[in-house]
Amino acid sequence: MAAKQFVALLFLTLVLIFVNASAIPSNRLKSLNIIKEVNRKGPYVGLITVYPPEENAFFASKAFKPDGKHPFVDLSGRRFRVGKVQGKKVIYVRCGVGMVNAAAATQQMLDMFDLTGIVHFGIAGNVDNSMSIGDVTIPKQFAHTGIWDWLNPNGTLPANDIAELDFGSYNVPKGDGMNLLGKIGYSYEQFFSKSGKPNTAIPLFWAQISERWLQLAAGLEGMELERCVNSSACLSQKPKLVVGLRGSTANIFVDNAAYRDFLYQTYAVSSVDMESFAVVMTSLSNGYPVIVIRGLSDLAGGQTGQNAIQTFGPLAARNAAQAVVKFIGYLS
Repeated sequence: MAAKQFVALLFLTLVLIFVNASAIPSNRLKSLNIIKEVNRKGPYVGLITVYPPEENAFFASKAFKPDGKHPFVDLSGRRFRVGKVQGKKVIYVRCGVGMVNAAAATQQMLDMFDLTGIVHFGIAGNVDNSMSIGDVTIPKQFAHTGIWDWLNPNGTLPANDIAELDFGSYNVPKGDGMNLLGKIGYSYEQFFSKSGKPNTAIPLFWAQISERWLQLAAGLEGMELERCVNSSACLSQKPKLVVGLRGSTANIFVDNAAYRDFLYQTYAVSSVDMESFAVVMTSLSNGYPVIVIRGLSDLAGGQTGQNAIQTFGPLAARNAAQAVVKFIGYLS
């Protein structure tokens, strides 16, 4: 009787294995097998950019040396590239624009690969008049400035909102009439952490960059950065790299002088982008060190005339990529 039960149990187990395996698409199964092989050579540093111009700048540096056997693995529509930078093993991916893409790609990378931490890099808008286009910023903390309580003109902000943007304050002439857009209250993110109580979030506004990696990044200050896009388009001054400022993230491309000034005056941020907070929070939630390196491509609406991102975006991306390559060299 016991033997028959054992045979039946064995048969059921084999059926379940077969069903589960057959439920996985063949291309995904192939990718998972490659990832298993790749992880045997780990751990790796995870590298995440956002869109093609940033990726082009990174690969143009020729610092990335693809793995001979498995140079990449495709998973869920993204291509994860395997290789080395400065002799350090890395996994690189382009996440796509916006916070959902950034969080999804970061979580997928952390779940699937054997990593030591995440380096996120690309370009950003500049909202700090002490900084210039072409400069590189490595912030110490990021805020998600896109979680809003949008109220009627006479609405009362929740007591725990951090700041208020009253559209009526921007009427022209000032104070003339009522602005029906009302006002916005800025709220907290909900942060879940592997070190916290399960299923219990804590309010988070400023996400802190990993202190040890920030200390390493301080060695980048003073590094040589590029001034010219080409022979006919150069910056008027030498770009600089600054460590320890603040950054703002939201699913908004900021190209408005009034909102630019509001963000700087209210939160003392120096850069604005659409992904960094998502990468930082996802990494911290999983207990991994993370750092963000962004080249400033435009003035986020503070300019006269057209936004400079089309002209100086490639230069900002190259300067950020150079800083990333040098930073990776500092990692043990």
